[in-house]
Amino acid sequence: MTSMQPDRDRRDPSDKSRILGHVVKCNGARATVAANAAANEDSLATAMSVGRLISIRVGDNRVVALVYSIHSPGEIWAENASNIMHFEVELVGEIRGDGDETNFSAGISNYPTLGSVAHHIRATDLDAIYSVDGSNNPVTIGNLSQNANTEASISADALLNRHFAVVGTTGVGKSTAVSLLINRIVDVCPDLRVLILDPHNEFAAAFKHRAHLIDTDTLDLPFWLFRLEELTEVIFRGRPVVAEEVDMLRDLVAEARRSFKGTPEKPSLSRKQDRSSITADTPVPYRIADLLALIDERIGQLEGREEKPHLRTLKVRIGSVINDPRFRFMFSSNTINDTIAEVISDIFRIPGNSQPITSFQLSGIPSEVVNAVASVLCRMAFEVALWSNGSLRILVLCEEAHRYVPADRELGFFPTRQAVARIAKEGRKYGVSLGVVTQRPGELDPTILSQCSTVFAMRLANDRDQEIIRSAISNSSSSTTSFLSAIGNGEAIAFGEAVAVPMRMCFERLPASALPKTASGDTKHSPVSTTADGMPNIHHIVKNMRHIEDLGMSSMPPDTATLQPQMSDLRSWEPEDDEEPGSAPAFGRGSIEKSNSLGSVHSARDRGELFKDSLLKKPQT
Repeated sequence: MTSMQPDRDRRDPSDKSRILGHVVKCNGARATVAANAAANEDSLATAMSVGRLISIRVGDNRVVALVYSIHSPGEIWAENASNIMHFEVELVGEIRGDGDETNFSAGISNYPTLGSVAHHIRATDLDAIYSVDGSNNPVTIGNLSQNANTEASISADALLNRHFAVVGTTGVGKSTAVSLLINRIVDVCPDLRVLILDPHNEFAAAFKHRAHLIDTDTLDLPFWLFRLEELTEVIFRGRPVVAEEVDMLRDLVAEARRSFKGTPEKPSLSRKQDRSSITADTPVPYRIADLLALIDERIGQLEGREEKPHLRTLKVRIGSVINDPRFRFMFSSNTINDTIAEVISDIFRIPGNSQPITSFQLSGIPSEVVNAVASVLCRMAFEVALWSNGSLRILVLCEEAHRYVPADRELGFFPTRQAVARIAKEGRKYGVSLGVVTQRPGELDPTILSQCSTVFAMRLANDRDQEIIRSAISNSSSSTTSFLSAIGNGEAIAFGEAVAVPMRMCFERLPASALPKTASGDTKHSPVSTTADGMPNIHHIVKNMRHIEDLGMSSMPPDTATLQPQMSDLRSWEPEDDEEPGSAPAFGRGSIEKSNSLGSVHSARDRGELFKDSLLKKPQT
């Protein structure tokens, strides 16, 4: 009877089953491993494929290396004979100890020598390499591509403290990865408040009851919260500004802010010295009616005739904006109160009420003022964290970030760029974190990307975008990005502060109910019915396009109404006493007179009536 021999210890360096080859070349950062593949042997090629980690025995320690290139001398391969293979590897770090005392260091104390043995890497070594210190709020977001049994973990604290970016071409799973990251981070950081700038209305489906949804029907962002540059962007609809009008607006807005006395329930500032410090950018309420009255007052003055055309044009621009139903989120209040505390509480979830995430849907906001709204939100996030003395942690997540901070300085809106850059550069001091998501890192301001200390790089097909990512990773791990164009959907290369070493990983698969889904149009409008053949009803689509349900059917002109003013109406108009002959009638004069004495306009339905009046009625003389 033969006795059974115990299994050979796989940690024994002499274990032939783990040997892959021997080092034949080495410098400070890379090495070459030579291996002899027997005829018809596939296991060696599988174990040493590009992107996999191996270990090289150096004394009692093991140097970890990443395979980034494979070739055979002479580039010849024999089908039924043994072949010599060379593996180019990048030295990543060093493992010391065994068992529970195994630990990984990014530095290397002893480099491989010629003849050093290269091994299959142990599973315990992989765990040691990619493990995260428990004190840094580790979260698991998937598994390693090399070993599905090894979890891919990141440090939530490191991710937030120094910002992060998720980049990848369209369709690779960026939104799904972001949803997973946010949910896992909120699990371990319950005090965190997340503000998502969502241009496609897709994240509401991913967070379910955990997110507070703000869309164009629930948004209340009063116009007086906008700084002068942001308000100018709204009034001029994103077009080039007129310097004379902006200078006048600066003085008039500041004066309107100083004249606001509040309501009996919520009085405004009362001390003279407090009012004297108010500028056009101070977040103090004011009334559009007061602003228009100040414009009229200046028009009526005898001096300054050269200013009058600019003042009239400015008045027309303001009247056009307040009568536009798309801007009801700014001008919908009947009365003007100091509601800044309520606005901050609603947007930044103070208190959270089990909804620490705010999904801010931007698709329904007029495209020409989206940048101004983004500027207000990012600026408020920084200021709220600043004046809370760091007691409030906020994460601002910018989806399609290249829209707000493009690489070309001539594009975009400067205040938005300034607000995002301030968070990127100074936010971590006050507890504000930035997350950027983009499909074109080459079109994103490199200053913003350089501030993101953790990057999840998914598949990128564009050479310029790949080069941007390569420039962001350290030289000792640059080969990790050499296969960015070939990784699969849901797969990423993570590198930076939140991970010990760059890792190729697969994000955890989410159930269908937790996936982000793009909302087509505004779900608050009436559902679109279908015809007999299953196609959508075109009349319902047109109603939603015209916002008829928002304004009320009675406030819209009949189908046969002529919206173009008649020439007879224009000929019968005569200038007022304070207007010069030949000047154009002020648009919406009747609507301005109907403005509420305490605020701007009555309601969405009233604005529809005012809009009709401005188009269908003769100007009042």
